[in-house]
Amino acid sequence: MHTVLQLTGNDLTLEDVERVAVSFALVALSGEARERMLRSRGLVEQALESDAPCYGINTGLGRLSDIRIAAHELRHLQINLVRSHACGVGAPLPQAVVRAIMLLRANSLAKGYSGVRPVLVDRLCELLNRRIHPVVPEQGSVGASGDLAPLAHVALVLLGEGEVLTAQGNEPAQAALQRAAVAPLELAPKEGLSLLNGTQAMLGLGTLALVEMERLIDAADVIGALSLEALRGTPVAFDERIQLARGQPGQRVSAARLRTLLEGSAIRESHRACLRVQDAYSLRCMPQVHGAVRDSAAAARATFAAEANAAVDNPLVFEDPDGSPAILSGGNFHGQPLALALDGLAIALAALSGISERRLDRLVNPSVNEGLPPFLAVEPGLNSGFMMAQVTAAALAAEVRTLAAPASVHSIPTSGDKEDFVSMGMTAALKLRRALEASTQVLALELLAAVEAVEYLAPLETSAPLRQVMAAVRERVPRLREDRALSGDIARVAEWLRGGGLHRIG
Repeated sequence: MHTVLQLTGNDLTLEDVERVAVSFALVALSGEARERMLRSRGLVEQALESDAPCYGINTGLGRLSDIRIAAHELRHLQINLVRSHACGVGAPLPQAVVRAIMLLRANSLAKGYSGVRPVLVDRLCELLNRRIHPVVPEQGSVGASGDLAPLAHVALVLLGEGEVLTAQGNEPAQAALQRAAVAPLELAPKEGLSLLNGTQAMLGLGTLALVEMERLIDAADVIGALSLEALRGTPVAFDERIQLARGQPGQRVSAARLRTLLEGSAIRESHRACLRVQDAYSLRCMPQVHGAVRDSAAAARATFAAEANAAVDNPLVFEDPDGSPAILSGGNFHGQPLALALDGLAIALAALSGISERRLDRLVNPSVNEGLPPFLAVEPGLNSGFMMAQVTAAALAAEVRTLAAPASVHSIPTSGDKEDFVSMGMTAALKLRRALEASTQVLALELLAAVEAVEYLAPLETSAPLRQVMAAVRERVPRLREDRALSGDIARVAEWLRGGGLHRIG
């Protein structure tokens, strides 16, 4: 019996988002949220009885907000809003990201501040549970008034328009809904606008990237520990007293993990009395660099968790003490908090991939990998070993640095200067997704080289947890006895890392 995730608008976790987006967990609107939504919808109906202008309900949108819409055209207005905003371009977002967007939008509406009927959330949940996924082009959002274009492509499918993703390619939404016996929605006043106004596209992308990135940070500690072993470095720099003297939380976590990972290593004991006092920064400063990346991820997690349970519509519907509706226009749709966090994560990945590439270079570079063969090659010269693997890692690390250039500083006015300062949060999210993929491949390359290098130290053995890692890698990739194309090896190990293969080691 599958547990159904109940949407309340208040307690959705980032792990919930991943479970629904990736593992197809079932969802439904909770009873308490349904009651709140009904009360909120009643306030909108009450407001419609008056002659007061209400943005997006009986007025145009953006620069056209001063234009009043006749009562008999209010439903038509909502349909037109959805259709006119569905102008995204580019490649379709991945299925998991689309599912995250739908879930997050449903949860935001469930808070009860949007003034829409519960059927909107019910229908989004139904599409998720029946695995009907809108085609959402990735480009077209400036991150305020929210992710209008991406969300419009989701809303189109609710109307029976647009396209959905299938294993065989794109299919008209109308055919998919008919096959699933799901009736298209007929929008009431305000509902089209409420489906569009929000930050859920950048948040969906960012949430799935963050939870994957958190696993990659753990993997970096493990991979870095293997590189330290291969290069016969010292773990003295990871002493707890050094970390306590600084007090940075992420640094303490990474240092503690490194100490645990290296405990009981025969390789370490073999050179304990050597005269080397300290190692290069890429080895010695792993707690400081990995830890700073951890802290950036923790800060982003707090921002994303708050946004996952936020009312980001405009206008929002409140009830005055006398029971009358208060429909207030504001700017909760503005993506600036997310844009800054997303840019910060990309910058953090530049550090994580950059230090990994430097460790990989030390493993293969004959100028600094004392005691190991040049480029970890059997019969160097005849074989090139990992020479080009380091070149690939350098190219990837350089690309991540380019992607780390912030998008959030590049506001550009839209909507006739009514929306004159925007967040560019969707651009930041798309860059982050690419930076994460490249960083994962860099760490996969380091892992392949580190395992190879440690094997050259036999019969000396590393610690028990690191031996477990080496065995897992060898289940997927054989040792490099002579040159071969490494692309398949890199892809297999990168996929393993993405799936959390090293997440719980150490």
